[in-house]
Amino acid sequence: MKALITGGAGFIGSHLAERLLGDGNKVAVVDNLSTGSLKNIEAFKNEPAFDFVEGDVRDTELVEGLVEQCDAIFHLAAAVGVQLIADKPVHTIETNIGGTETVLDAANKFGKKILIASSSEVYGKSEAVPFHEDDDIVLGSTSLSRWSYACSKAIDEFLGLAFYQQYGLDVIIGRFFNTIGPRQTGRYGMVVPRFVERALRNGAVQIYGTGEQTRCFCYVADVVEAVIRLMKCEQAAGKVYNIGSTEEISIESLADKIIEMTGSKSKKEFVPYEVAYGRPIEDMMRRVPSLERIKEAIGWQPRTRLSEALQVIIEKKTLGETQG
Repeated sequence: MKALITGGAGFIGSHLAERLLGDGNKVAVVDNLSTGSLKNIEAFKNEPAFDFVEGDVRDTELVEGLVEQCDAIFHLAAAVGVQLIADKPVHTIETNIGGTETVLDAANKFGKKILIASSSEVYGKSEAVPFHEDDDIVLGSTSLSRWSYACSKAIDEFLGLAFYQQYGLDVIIGRFFNTIGPRQTGRYGMVVPRFVERALRNGAVQIYGTGEQTRCFCYVADVVEAVIRLMKCEQAAGKVYNIGSTEEISIESLADKIIEMTGSKSKKEFVPYEVAYGRPIEDMMRRVPSLERIKEAIGWQPRTRLSEALQVIIEKKTLGETQG
């Protein structure tokens, strides 16, 4: 199989590329490097089965050329991270919706199966925990840019499912919850790399909000496994699947855990959202997926416990800082 990964130089995309290459597949990656990095693909960029193209997924001619030559598409390219969304809402909306439209048009033109990476943000402010894929979505006011990301990913889902319904295109939606692992950067607001970097330097670990909000963190290798198995599942097309962990932890407890695991002297510092992001930001208190649908479809559930995932991240980060 030759796979095309949009956003393949990003955190999840690079791990997916590495796994597919390891399984004997050919992989082409397109990435504009706005949030991705060449460092993420350094280990395998010179492999004969790997091709990297620097470009934008909104470039119709470029995308069509790549799609025509592939067998399947993993569409991961997107504007991600609460900080980036708050700072660049226009970029977020245009990249997510415009990019998905371009990739879907090309996939439909050449009849190629596609998996679209969506987000648990789509559930918005819903309190119907655990979240099921067919639950109603509850979004906040359009005056708060935070919700532009959730809305843009919801439109991506609507568009993908519309191509399935109207044209019979094989489209799968993977609704990713909080994914963590090596290569993830804290630059755009991702909490685990921020906490780990601060703890390793004995700096103040900044907790946005009260810290009582909870999340479920899934290790990237488990997410990659789910994505690959969904792509191989003939019955998966035309459906949305939650991909994440059900191991729930509060953000303050996460900070405590990372400080303890790193042997850090860091203190916790609570920062109001308005100060952290420079504008009002709404957050949700809990975000837990139901995994019933994906278990039934492909028998998947995450295998890596949070403590194991954090240990790998800490070790990789420590090694990187030592070498740097």
